[in-house]
Amino acid sequence: MNKIAFFIALLLLCTNCGSDSYEAFTPINYYYYYPTDEAAITASQIGDGTGQLDPTGIAIANDKLYICNGDVLEIFNAKTLTFIKTIKNYTKGNTTIPLTKLSSVAIDNGRIYLGSVDSRLFVIDENTNLGINTVGNGQWWQTFVHVFGVAVKDGLLFVKEKNTTIKVFETSQITDTSNWNLTPIAKLNTLQGSTEIYSMDVSTGNLIVAGQNAKGYLQYNIANIRTNATSSLTTPINPTITPFTNAKPLAISFSSEWAVTAEKDGNLNYLRLYPKEELINKTYKPRINASDVMGVNPFGTIVSSAQLNDRIFLADNTNQKIRIIKLNQTTIAEQN
Repeated sequence: MNKIAFFIALLLLCTNCGSDSYEAFTPINYYYYYPTDEAAITASQIGDGTGQLDPTGIAIANDKLYICNGDVLEIFNAKTLTFIKTIKNYTKGNTTIPLTKLSSVAIDNGRIYLGSVDSRLFVIDENTNLGINTVGNGQWWQTFVHVFGVAVKDGLLFVKEKNTTIKVFETSQITDTSNWNLTPIAKLNTLQGSTEIYSMDVSTGNLIVAGQNAKGYLQYNIANIRTNATSSLTTPINPTITPFTNAKPLAISFSSEWAVTAEKDGNLNYLRLYPKEELINKTYKPRINASDVMGVNPFGTIVSSAQLNDRIFLADNTNQKIRIIKLNQTTIAEQN
């Protein structure tokens, strides 16, 4: 009987040790993200396939991908990557203006905003693709000294000019009868800049600009812009910025979770994904930091980015294509 009691006691002891051991080594889940090549859009997929693709600004809205391609705007189905159409002209009634040197595109509230280096902003109806109005008349000494970037959200339109100026307009200023020579409500200072295409987007009440010349993300609080709008017409509003040592931000766009960015660091071009809130709070610890995909297909100069679900769209100007990258997540359980 003593032997039986001994073995029962030993079994209970081992059971308790096992329970303690399990609780002590409860795994902690860590989430890791990595990119894989999903697809690409090249010139061969546009129209009859005999043209060129020189991508600059891109945007996605209502499952459509818009690509600034030299003197035309290309439209694709963003889910199937099927080519839809090419827009060559701004057309309103009897007025036809050829699109030229497109730098940037943004879509908001049923409107397409197209920036042209030839000192014009075209505003087009998203559904009909017919013209609503233009801002600027193509003369650099008038409304815009060229246009190198466009962003729009929550009733505000941001237009990056040559050198260091971003002009801010109310979207309500632009109607089908408004004058082409609109006066901005505010001006912003990008600190540095010349004739580079600038990428910018709005999230959680802030305009964030990929400030390649200033080597950092330029941040402007929207409420502060509105409060100081009048005085900014004389002294443009400066951004807050935490400069990088070497990296030059080239592109930025926001999804619900991520800040999808492209940065040039030395001779390499990187895709870098930051949690959105961390980037806005100036914590720069990317969850994806890749100059290529799984050791191959290095990125060229990425001038614009967009995201649809787990697909990231990159305007790779060096390689003359739109690269579609899949965002993958894996979970690794580690013992504490």
